[in-house]
Amino acid sequence: MPYPFASIEFTDYTGFPMESTGRPGISHYVLARAEDGVGLVHVAQFEPGTDTSSEGPQLHDFWEYVLILEGSMIDLTLHQEFKKGMVAIRNPGMPHGPWKVPAGGCRLFEIRSRNPL
Repeated sequence: MPYPFASIEFTDYTGFPMESTGRPGISHYVLARAEDGVGLVHVAQFEPGTDTSSEGPQLHDFWEYVLILEGSMIDLTLHQEFKKGMVAIRNPGMPHGPWKVPAGGCRLFEIRSRNPL
């Protein structure tokens, strides 16, 4: 079922259902989801120690806008740690990751869209 069900005034995102992403160590609060299977607004939670090395770098056919809300994650290809307050804008086909998440975990706000915003 697509989200949102109705207009929502400011509310705590943790009141939304926490869902599994199907990837170990990663869950998310889905704030809005498009029926196209791509459009998504969510807060993703990476548990401490999450390592996506087995997935290799990610490539996808949609735009991705990310803000790190808490914690940090290390891009294992770039050998660089990205921390709270940092943003990424990724166009379709831009490789990123894999990731390793330090002891503090990482929480991201992310928007995915077929079209640039």
